[in-house]
Amino acid sequence: MTNYNVRTCLWFDSQGLQAAEFYITLLPESKIDSVHWVPGPDGQKVPMIVEYTLNGAPYMHLTAGPMFPQSECASISVTTPTQAETDRLWTTLTAHGGQESRCGWLKDRWGVSWQIVPAGLGALLTGPKAAQIMPLFQTMNRIDMAALEAAAEA
Repeated sequence: MTNYNVRTCLWFDSQGLQAAEFYITLLPESKIDSVHWVPGPDGQKVPMIVEYTLNGAPYMHLTAGPMFPQSECASISVTTPTQAETDRLWTTLTAHGGQESRCGWLKDRWGVSWQIVPAGLGALLTGPKAAQIMPLFQTMNRIDMAALEAAAEA
């Protein structure tokens, strides 16, 4: 049987290695698996491919220039176990030029889209009180589970 190595690949204009080094600090069970260096325009070696594991999920960054910018069409989705963890990731990822968006979405400083999803959100949004909480949910950037649960109880 042939083994396949499947990884999500994100294209970076520059700083793919720096982004991966930052990402692995965010979640447990994360590490750089390999860095593939190639000769740069000035003859010095530059990191073109970075393979890494983010909380057990394999990723790859390809640093290959501005031809394909990041977009919301691809994102990293993280289900967080607590509100404190939701808040920590949100604050860390939006720092230094990141941008908040609605409904748990954000872009980090490299333009990579993330979904920071508190555990239990899916059950609230598909449960019997979904219509009651949806208007509040749609106004949120960072998801506040206590506010959503209070709205469901009202």
